[in-house]
Amino acid sequence: MKEILRTKVKDLLAMQAGSDVLAKGWVRTKRGNKEIAFIALNDGSTIKNIQIVVDKNADTEPVLAQIGTGACIGVQGKLVESVGSGQAVEIKAEEITVYGTCDPMRYPLQKKDTSFEYLRTVAHMRPRTNTFGAILRLRSQMAFAIHEYFHSKGFVYLHTPLITASDAEGAGQMFQVTTLDLENVPRDKKGRIDYGKDFFGKQTSLTVSGQLEGELGATALGEIYTFGPTFRAENSNTPRHLAEFWMVEPEMAFYDIKDNMDLAEDFIKHLVSYALEHCMDDIQFLNDRYDPELVERLRSVIGTEFVRLEYTEGIRILEEAAKNGVQFEYPVSWGIDLQSEHERYLVEKHFGKPVILTGYPKDIKAFYMKQNEDGKTVRAMDVLFPKIGEIIGGSEREADLAKLEHRIDELHMSRRNLEWYIDTRRFGSCPHSGFGLGFERLLLFITGMQNIRDVIPFPRTPKNAEF
Repeated sequence: MKEILRTKVKDLLAMQAGSDVLAKGWVRTKRGNKEIAFIALNDGSTIKNIQIVVDKNADTEPVLAQIGTGACIGVQGKLVESVGSGQAVEIKAEEITVYGTCDPMRYPLQKKDTSFEYLRTVAHMRPRTNTFGAILRLRSQMAFAIHEYFHSKGFVYLHTPLITASDAEGAGQMFQVTTLDLENVPRDKKGRIDYGKDFFGKQTSLTVSGQLEGELGATALGEIYTFGPTFRAENSNTPRHLAEFWMVEPEMAFYDIKDNMDLAEDFIKHLVSYALEHCMDDIQFLNDRYDPELVERLRSVIGTEFVRLEYTEGIRILEEAAKNGVQFEYPVSWGIDLQSEHERYLVEKHFGKPVILTGYPKDIKAFYMKQNEDGKTVRAMDVLFPKIGEIIGGSEREADLAKLEHRIDELHMSRRNLEWYIDTRRFGSCPHSGFGLGFERLLLFITGMQNIRDVIPFPRTPKNAEF
């Protein structure tokens, strides 16, 4: 037979009947009768399968005997109009090559529905399911849309370090990086660990945020963004927390808190619009299978203005709700850090649209946030979404050297690893702002999934670092 180049399933399904074609992929199902076998083939390019029709005869029976769910095959044949429903075209097989057989008794992905909990235990295989194929394609498309958005606005993509000696959040929940012999840790005369003998000559950790280094970029290049993995050693076994996750962090010189809120709203609307325009097959599948309100919820975000709400007013609304019988697990009072239940009440019940909460108490926010004149609040902002709660967190940064230094001292933070950061306020300080978008939180919203472990290929959580 003449050599034919492989065509992806996504492209085959858009072609007119009549061509000789070659498809390669993995078998989703095989069924049939005495005369004909029907194979559903998927290569990961689309949620949809292409149907392969095989005449059963003495030549094809030995090959068909090797083919079951999960097997990898190549099929050469004629693209013909499909007589069955569900697809416009199918492949009438002329030659089949089996690249890899699959033992149906040992294959971890059976035809019956399997739970998300089970699939996390076989995370190395779950990309082959329809659901995780859709999620991972959406993840890829959203990553591209993020780069496209900032590139179109003239932002510089800055690569910030994964290994750092500073704790951007001041929370201390960091994974330590060391090459010291843990069986024989060197110590100084006072019995403390001698990090001078470590690889970097000091104590280092995996980063919790690229923000501080991002501010260096913004105060030189104007507008930057960083997009990469971040790490939190927080012992939280919840559907909203990961130990390793991805963050999108833009930092912009000469932006105040209002500019920051406007950018955050425009950015997230662009991403949702991009998903609906370019990934509708996958979104529709997830809508039909898991979350019948998904498409409607995505569209509602694009077509509405986000509410700008002061923290103090938000607390008043929540206290009023509690008085009127709304049961909150965590009590509400001025000065608390809002829980997910509070955030979702404001978004889903009170306003019925996304909310950007600003003017948080100084005592519950990070040292670098710009202080308001009242001395009690800072120019922080959290973007709150339906079903998710906080999806973006950011602030106008404190540009005043004296105020920044006073806040660092007030929190008893070590300045030893922050002098380089403070230099941005010593030498040509400028107003600037930025925010962080948790990429997986965005994907929870885009996909309608309930657990953050299901929107990252290989989740890292307490007591779990498989694959």
